[in-house]
Amino acid sequence: MQHTHLHHHEEHLESSDLLKDIVIGMSDGLTVPFALAAGISGAVQGNVSLVWIAGIAEIAAGSIAMGLGGYLAGKTDQDHYNSELKKEYWEVQHKREIEIEEVRKVFLAWGLSRHIAEEATQEIIKDDKRWVDFMMKHELGLEKPDPDRAKKSAFNIGMSYIVGGLIPLTPYFFVDTALKGLEISAVITLLCLFVFGYFKSKMTGVNPLTGGLKVVLIGAAAAGAAFGIARLIEGH
Repeated sequence: MQHTHLHHHEEHLESSDLLKDIVIGMSDGLTVPFALAAGISGAVQGNVSLVWIAGIAEIAAGSIAMGLGGYLAGKTDQDHYNSELKKEYWEVQHKREIEIEEVRKVFLAWGLSRHIAEEATQEIIKDDKRWVDFMMKHELGLEKPDPDRAKKSAFNIGMSYIVGGLIPLTPYFFVDTALKGLEISAVITLLCLFVFGYFKSKMTGVNPLTGGLKVVLIGAAAAGAAFGIARLIEGH
């Protein structure tokens, strides 16, 4: 029964991490290439090939940068956990009485009677590994990270960025002018941003409609600013 619970808990954590990675990758993937394409459209207007060439280059660079960021974040979590684990083992060996009292405090904070808390404490401290694992989780609030988390995060974020980035860029492959591509791209991208924001907000407990509209406004503002600045520089 315990094994089933742990398996379910691990699946829940992996699912949560995957969703987090997708949100990070998609949010930037939809917004940044959209704004870039809008800015170039404002500058070149007719030359649509420049838009998708620059867009593809940005998606490639952006996915690598975002993926690397995810990898480094995952490695940082792993290194932090290992550092704290090492400290806990040292404290269990060299500050044993203090650590025993800390275990006792955890059980008392849970509402256990002093007698039961003492029995539980004595049971926990019989095994150093179990003791340290208990302190890592219940004193420091740290879960053991997946050793492959950094690589998984890099892949998930990078791929999500690519998928998100191709959405605003795709219309430019099927039109003759950059401005026409921008018109179609704006409709498709803003709709996708709303859907993305809607479900993201639903997962986090925020009002879905409000969350969706906020994401749309951010994307529209970024693209509008890029387009306006490009037109201004071009003297239009």
